Amino acid sequence: MKEQIARLFQTLSHGVYVIGVGQDDRCNAFTAAWVMQVSFKPCLLALSINPKHSSYQIIQNKPFFSVNVLSQKQLHLATHFAKPASANKLTAENWRCNSIGVPLIKDALACFECEVLADYDAGDHRLLIGRVFAGELMDEQDVPMAYRDTGALDGAVDLFPNSLQ
Repeated sequence: MKEQIARLFQTLSHGVYVIGVGQDDRCNAFTAAWVMQVSFKPCLLALSINPKHSSYQIIQNKPFFSVNVLSQKQLHLATHFAKPASANKLTAENWRCNSIGVPLIKDALACFECEVLADYDAGDHRLLIGRVFAGELMDEQDVPMAYRDTGALDGAVDLFPNSLQ
């Protein structure tokens, strides 16, 4: 039944992103799929994050994050940044820090730089609302990766309930 529920939720269209956070000399980046635009004026994005994730503690101390959009050809980056936080995921990848110390992936399809405006409880996750203060489209020709293209990369099938009742 969990597999059926996972397949049901994989029909929701959303992309695959690498979220970057940084505080002082401590940086991290992780793969996420729960990101969406929530406002035009001001330009706002919503990010869903597990409060047990080490990056959430960084965001609480320094309320900024980047959203690096991955292309269909970058499953290797989604896999790389899905590793546990104990691995230093930023050592081997092509990245740079922005002016406030948040990592940006140099060969991402696009990147958004955000300041957290609000933080809400959302079940087993937190919903962060970020104001986009900078961004760049690096490749207008490529196609964004869709979450369904990642298969069982994130292990989400094990997190769904056995029933929707």
